[in-house]
Amino acid sequence: MSGQGRQHGDGRRGPKRRADGQGAPRRQNTGGATQHSASRNARPRDVQPARRVAYDVIRAVSTSDAYANLLLPGAIRDAGLNAADAALATELTYGTLRRLGTYDAIIAAAAGREVAGIDAPVLDALRLGAHQILATRVATHAAVNESVNLVALESGRGASGFANAVLRKVAARTQEEWLDAVTAAARSDDERLGLRYAHPVWIIRALRRALAAEGREDELEELLAADNVAPEVTLVALPGLAEPREPRRPYAPTAFGSEGGDPGATVAANKGRVRVQDEGSQLVALALVGVRPVAAGERWLDLCAGPGGKTALLAAEALRGGATLDANEVAPARAGLVRKAVAAVPLRVEVAEEDGRVLAAERPAAYDRILLDAPCTGLGALRRRPEARWRKTAADVPELAALQEELLSAALGALKPGGILAYVTCSPHLAETAAVVQTVLRDRDDVHELDAREALGAVSQQPIDLPEPSNGSGHAQLWPHRHGTDAMFLSLLVKDA
Repeated sequence: MSGQGRQHGDGRRGPKRRADGQGAPRRQNTGGATQHSASRNARPRDVQPARRVAYDVIRAVSTSDAYANLLLPGAIRDAGLNAADAALATELTYGTLRRLGTYDAIIAAAAGREVAGIDAPVLDALRLGAHQILATRVATHAAVNESVNLVALESGRGASGFANAVLRKVAARTQEEWLDAVTAAARSDDERLGLRYAHPVWIIRALRRALAAEGREDELEELLAADNVAPEVTLVALPGLAEPREPRRPYAPTAFGSEGGDPGATVAANKGRVRVQDEGSQLVALALVGVRPVAAGERWLDLCAGPGGKTALLAAEALRGGATLDANEVAPARAGLVRKAVAAVPLRVEVAEEDGRVLAAERPAAYDRILLDAPCTGLGALRRRPEARWRKTAADVPELAALQEELLSAALGALKPGGILAYVTCSPHLAETAAVVQTVLRDRDDVHELDAREALGAVSQQPIDLPEPSNGSGHAQLWPHRHGTDAMFLSLLVKDA
């Protein structure tokens, strides 16, 4: 499982603000030097707290492989930011990380050197400054001066002079002018798209192939643009334990939007019976439950359960239907999150901490329904985890696909005859989705695929656009640009009785 569904600190764009915190339109960028110059003799002043939080999180992402969506909420709390500054810090952090590759190309052009030759603390400050200058309404002089002060505090006066010169050049052009400049040197159409929409080329090609499998290749740029828009916070009301509120989401009957503010307060006030969870994650779990009526006494398993959002939803449904639920998560810290998630449901859920392949092999033909939300590249949650696109490489896919095949084969062994398994990934990459299912089913004559599109349609509140794959398989693929969800893949497999 790739961490989807974590939306606390989700990066929704807050009010566009000046450095003094008072909302005001950004002044027109004149490209002049005088308003950007920073004194070389004055002692660097402290940086505005929201920018300091954003910079510190970006540095942690760069230096220690931290995840911004996990680190940022705590950093905001520790800094004591008010709501407006918290929104600014969130936008600066997420916005900078989403477009990192594009900003690096712009910085390299402005600096006249490759970014690999720029000290890392300076480069992160330049990235943060470039985002403010090109993509927000922050006053240009404030964006430059604050970024220069960051460099002075972190790396000294000599580096701050360099940063000042680079950011003045960045500010001399609009974002569109810079995009035209850096894409003009692109060696291919895919590289050009990668620079314009801030996606690595290998991801662009994978997304194009996944869309083409549905006959929707012409939606590629719309998808790439959607990946750069912060997702709205979506919550789940655990069925039978809480009721969804307004505004309702269009598809999952359990899903509704946040009223604003910290969603963690809503979760706490409802004692975990309301949780933050992407609508796509809700839909795939509900499809497993709704594909046929639940019989009392059924045994269910969530095989790769961390961090527990789908487990909690399944637990609530199991409670309503008279079923039992087991869960497994190999990582102890994530297993702890699963236990915390299901604590809101008055149902005993045993949470094991084993390799899913081993646990499934130890429990042959034991379960009526199994959710396998397999570890994946997470390419379906790029809106939510903006740094992920720059960390993964195409070389990661074969190893993950091999693990996914092994997990799916083992999970099918733990399924009773007549039982149903939901194979789910938060990735649309064909090597992690359709190819895994095809490979595993090739060697079995006792398993067939149900129509996942029909199952999703049956639990959805309104019609949902799910075109049939060109190979005629029964799987379904959700998309950010089409459905407003993470790009969740679902295949429903039944073992013949």
